[in-house]
Amino acid sequence: MTQIHPTAIIDPKAELDSSVSVGAYTVIGANVQIGANTNIGPHVVIDGHTTIGTGNRIFQFASLGAIPQDKKYRGEPTRLIIGNNNTIREFTTFNTGTVTGIGETRIGDDNWIMAYVHLAHDCVVGSHTVFANNASLAGHVVIGDYVILGGFSLVHQFCNIGNYAMTAFAAGVHKDVPPYVMAAGYRAEPAGLNTEGLRRHNFTAEQITNIKRLYKILYRQGLNYADAKARIIAEADSAPELHVFKEFFTHSTRGVIR
Repeated sequence: MTQIHPTAIIDPKAELDSSVSVGAYTVIGANVQIGANTNIGPHVVIDGHTTIGTGNRIFQFASLGAIPQDKKYRGEPTRLIIGNNNTIREFTTFNTGTVTGIGETRIGDDNWIMAYVHLAHDCVVGSHTVFANNASLAGHVVIGDYVILGGFSLVHQFCNIGNYAMTAFAAGVHKDVPPYVMAAGYRAEPAGLNTEGLRRHNFTAEQITNIKRLYKILYRQGLNYADAKARIIAEADSAPELHVFKEFFTHSTRGVIR
């Protein structure tokens, strides 16, 4: 039987799996769907057209599925979609999408989202990420898999952060961050590769060497951006760990941090 605290307010139209637990004073709206074995703490608000998968842990005072902070929004039924096995800590805010964007905000699986994180409308977050306290995404941001955002990192709208990238504390990301790259600074600049992160995810020495080769093409050989991008795309099929560069540059619209 669903474990619902008697003070929780849940719209009769909401769909909760029988194994979901809901804490005191939590409010859940009519268009919410929540999957099995998800635990929702006290004082949480889940609203809008929001779908939450299985095995998630949502801590107190989170606000999920509120309307986007976009003056152009006119009440359209846009969505928030959260995957499985995510940890979502206190005072996080995830907004739904907009019809001028992709119509939904999406979060993948097994993400570790710390307190006070904000995900704006139309953001797409992959899986296995870590967002430290107070990291914030503006609208239309795309975050790859295994990305780590340092505390108080701020990401400008429409930016793309590639797989296994990392931002330092209080980084201001105003352009795209390529896969595997560390970004640091108020106007973020490349600060080498996320080498320690690669080792922790069992990348071999050969794989890391291959990634370093493309990093040098982009940042160390004095090439202009267009020429460096063309060379990296040409070499991206030479090893599986390099394939992500081709996808990244295909979708990169703001240029990369330099």
